[in-house]
Amino acid sequence: MADPAAEKTERRGAKKRRRRRHNPDGTMSLIEHIYEFRRRLGYALLAILLGGVFGFIWFQTKLGPIPSLGDLLTGPYCDLPQADLLTARNGGKCQLLQTVPFEAFLIQLKVGIAAGMVVVGPLWLYQLWAFIAPGLYSKERKYALSFVGFASILFAAGAVLAYVLVPGALALLVSFGADQFVTALAGEKYVSFVLSLLLIFGVSFELPLLVVMLNRVGVVSYDQLKRWRRGMIFGLFVFAAFATPGNDPFSMLALAGALVVLFELAIQLARFHDRKLAKQRKAEGLEGLDDDEAAPFEYTPSSADEPEPAQPSRFGGSKNTDDIT
Repeated sequence: MADPAAEKTERRGAKKRRRRRHNPDGTMSLIEHIYEFRRRLGYALLAILLGGVFGFIWFQTKLGPIPSLGDLLTGPYCDLPQADLLTARNGGKCQLLQTVPFEAFLIQLKVGIAAGMVVVGPLWLYQLWAFIAPGLYSKERKYALSFVGFASILFAAGAVLAYVLVPGALALLVSFGADQFVTALAGEKYVSFVLSLLLIFGVSFELPLLVVMLNRVGVVSYDQLKRWRRGMIFGLFVFAAFATPGNDPFSMLALAGALVVLFELAIQLARFHDRKLAKQRKAEGLEGLDDDEAAPFEYTPSSADEPEPAQPSRFGGSKNTDDIT
């Protein structure tokens, strides 16, 4: 008796071979693109759902030496001086304040989904890449993979820096009026503050990568970046002032300082790239040419390029054999 699983695998393999035989270059019609997008989107949503379930469980469960997600989230808040916190319940245990029913569940669900998306990020990012990659050339794929890899590293670095700065920012914010107020942060507002800070720092750290990629494709040059340096640094400080959710000078200066350092690093990378490109153009004899100027290539016409002699036409006159009739 045949194995049903083996028959199913064989049919699937035959279907793939038939598809390659009838469609060897990988092109698809519009409806096939839509079906492929629906399939990839379904797999990505399934991965995010599984990650959300994992994050929801992780919120209150320790994973060996790794603390629970709830402890990681409330850690900066609990690091504040105990004299400033409302810790009368449960023997002085540090806890957030739930102001409306069902708030704790929604916070756990939101944070669990966010953390789960990070944990299973390679799975749903692969589905996105599998949908886009067939339409790219090999060089474009190399650039795309480099961009995604460095973007992930920079985003993680920004988020880690934001998490390190949260205790200092909170301590500064709650220090005002400490004699007249006691700190009992509402769970929703505190979680929104922390997640916003992580997201803003992570996205902001992508700026130098964007500058490097624009330089690679020839949109901006090192000379332009050098002229714009002062204005861009001032703009980074203005951006940091408006982007930080707490509006505290501590996180604002930290974000602006980190962006300035990364922007200067991007400028130096652009300088190195432009020097290398200039040497390459000089070696090829293209130095001093504008982008819209013809290159001085030497061309020697061959006999195959000479037009064939005109032949008499049956309607009179002459006709070239290269003409389309």
